[in-house]
Amino acid sequence: MWGTFIKSVCGNNIEDKAYLIESRLSPIAKELNCDSWQELYYKVKNDISGTLKRKIINAITTNETSFFRDNSPFEMLKYKILPDLIDKRKKTTPSGSDIPIRIWSAACSTGQELYSIAIAIRETVGNLKGYDVRLLGTDISDDVVTKASRGIYGKIEIERGLAPDMLNRYFEKKDSEWKIKDEIRALATFKHINLLESVTFPNKFDIVFCRNVAIYFLTDDRKKLYTNIGKELASDGYLIIGATESLANLCPQFQSFRYLRSVYYQLKR
Repeated sequence: MWGTFIKSVCGNNIEDKAYLIESRLSPIAKELNCDSWQELYYKVKNDISGTLKRKIINAITTNETSFFRDNSPFEMLKYKILPDLIDKRKKTTPSGSDIPIRIWSAACSTGQELYSIAIAIRETVGNLKGYDVRLLGTDISDDVVTKASRGIYGKIEIERGLAPDMLNRYFEKKDSEWKIKDEIRALATFKHINLLESVTFPNKFDIVFCRNVAIYFLTDDRKKLYTNIGKELASDGYLIIGATESLANLCPQFQSFRYLRSVYYQLKR
């Protein structure tokens, strides 16, 4: 019952993880004074406002993240993908216009990945004068999108993956927390999106990060996920997925390329 419902609203396949469902949803059941899982299910299904469904999604989705998580993709971004992309865009950008860079963090969680991308761009190109950088972070959880938009992190979050010199350059102390500086925050926009639903953006993305998302999906939903992303990726764009994930034998429209310890994908031409 719950496994089927959760898969239908967010794609996560947790049919065999009753312990996870119970641990994540128990606080909601208690809050709503439900005496049984059946009663909670009935309330969620009959809530026309959608508020309870969003509570379920916020509770059940995994939001494991950190700054520069699994650092290899960010090294690949700085030393391979960004230089190649900038060279290509320079050739097609009209003289006197800023070079466009469009990047999508498709499952941004609480924002650390997208801010890491922003910092990597800043570290790579230096002064952003002459560049039109626009970054989008999306997630299915309203709660994490809200936190990502604030750009404020506690001591433990900051210490996970962020070097002290970067902390001092790109964050400012705010009471007992740290806030991303305005010059970095201004590059990013955050939105609530379900990746299994078809969505169209005004411009194609040069780079898409979609890491450690499909591992929770069944094969058909994985195909749907990457097909949806492929439609929003520039013809010469780059897709970066998790280190344990692969598109081999799953999405023939993509071709893989290796750089040092990481892999990126591009649409076949």
